[in-house]
Amino acid sequence: MNSILNLLSLAWKQLSRHKLRTGLTVLGVASGMFLFTAVETMQRSLSTATQTTAADTTLVVYRENRFCPSTSRLPEHYADEIRTIPGVREVVPIQVVVNNCGASLDVITFRGVPEGKLTSYAPEIEVIEGSLEEWNRRSDGALLGEVFAQRRGLSPGDRFVAAGVTVHVSGVIRSPFPQDNNVAYVDLAFLQQASKSGLGVVTQFNVRVDTADKLEPVADAIDERFHNDQQPTNTRPEKAFFAETANELIELIGFTRWLGVGAVIAVGGLVANSVLLVVRGRVKENAVLQTLGFPGKAIAWLVMSEGGILGLLGGVLGVALAAGFLGWQSFTLGNEGQTLAIQPDAFVVSTGLAASLVLGLLASLWPAWRAMRQPIVESLKS
Repeated sequence: MNSILNLLSLAWKQLSRHKLRTGLTVLGVASGMFLFTAVETMQRSLSTATQTTAADTTLVVYRENRFCPSTSRLPEHYADEIRTIPGVREVVPIQVVVNNCGASLDVITFRGVPEGKLTSYAPEIEVIEGSLEEWNRRSDGALLGEVFAQRRGLSPGDRFVAAGVTVHVSGVIRSPFPQDNNVAYVDLAFLQQASKSGLGVVTQFNVRVDTADKLEPVADAIDERFHNDQQPTNTRPEKAFFAETANELIELIGFTRWLGVGAVIAVGGLVANSVLLVVRGRVKENAVLQTLGFPGKAIAWLVMSEGGILGLLGGVLGVALAAGFLGWQSFTLGNEGQTLAIQPDAFVVSTGLAASLVLGLLASLWPAWRAMRQPIVESLKS
């Protein structure tokens, strides 16, 4: 253990002798890791929003061949028929109003739910500012998701207008599900009238089933029930619904994977170049260390330690800046009424730090091998 600490201490002393070069290398690595962390955050957010798990028990009933909420119009009385289907535990009619159906970085989404149904529709919601009682008391009250409120700079008591709807902020909520943190919940009847869609007409139904294995049979039963109706339905699991309606976002975020690959290659090349310059500039010093009894492997480990330190320092700086920036800005991508919060988490941060350390070590392999294989006599003559 002491030998490892001594090796790291010596590596740090060697790097600190050339502060400008070390600082520039760390900044270059930080730039690459900033981009890598941003890309991984988008990929992670998309994966969380679209990958179905055994805990998912929610179906979305939408108008067939419709995507934008303004084009999906279903009779509210469908809820009574859906409740009679075996396996259905809860049915909540929902009116969705958005300010923009296309791909956008600032989508405002209103969700209207029936009076008294919010806690059964989303029992995991926690009111962190304001009160649920205030929301129930006011017909124009709105409960804003935490990310939504932060992005717009809104707090309880404020009023704001969007998509032709004027609401009073009654509270701010927090939820483990990203969709809830990016919307404004309002009363269903109020939203139906404010958006001029009319009473008795909703955008969708959210259906909770007893267990995850009943998602498919219940979805088939719902669509079969309304197949010959004037307003046929298309029922899918909630995350599959997001994946289908937000396909433009998925294609866009999928492309960013190449940016992450480019950032990784750039970081590896930068560290390798910097360490190689260090090795070339320290040929005689390494030869002296070898004459004092340092084996070639110890020289190689010293070089790799320097590369690992450069990678880790740049990684810590880049990942911290990316996580802080994304958390502060609260970016939200939206398309066809579906929103995706770009929020870093502990997994992304740990992945970024581990990647920067591994890249630093891998990039140092070739310089370390050269330093280890350099003959002592030639090094002293140089």
